[in-house]
Amino acid sequence: MNPFVFLINTLFDLYIMVVLLRVWLQWARADFYNPFSQFVVKATQPVVRPLRRVIPPIGPIDTASVLFALVLIAVKLTLLTFIEKGVAPALVPLLIGALLSLVSTVFQLIIYVVFAGVILSWIIQGYHPVAAALFQLTEPMLRPIRRILPNMGGLDLSPMVLLIGLYFIRYLIAYLTGISV
Repeated sequence: MNPFVFLINTLFDLYIMVVLLRVWLQWARADFYNPFSQFVVKATQPVVRPLRRVIPPIGPIDTASVLFALVLIAVKLTLLTFIEKGVAPALVPLLIGALLSLVSTVFQLIIYVVFAGVILSWIIQGYHPVAAALFQLTEPMLRPIRRILPNMGGLDLSPMVLLIGLYFIRYLIAYLTGISV
């Protein structure tokens, strides 16, 4: 693997996930005074603030941040295509690839946050700001599952059900479209 491809993928993917975390934090109405939330806001604010003046939110979704993530993905794909093939990608395949990559990144981010929340719940006793933020992010998705699942005597299986559901949706999309998400 080309080391520059690795570096571009890693740096862009990390920042894209931070931007998407901002969208998710707003959607989940998480505590923005939490240090983890403050990090996410401060890392994205220089670019998102001017965009929010021009691009209004749609309901609970921060449209400016979503479009910024989409632009970052398009720039990443352009750089990777240029490094690997020596030419810039065509516009339509680039936009389709960026949208698919955005969906894939959202799925990955949810999976990472659920896993991190589960692991932190085993390790950390008491309050921790990162664990609290992860709980606030995942709770809107886990709460409906917890209502359906019977009480298992202190064992919470809702994260496992959510993860199985997410992987099923990813595989179903790939199966129906022939495109890996």
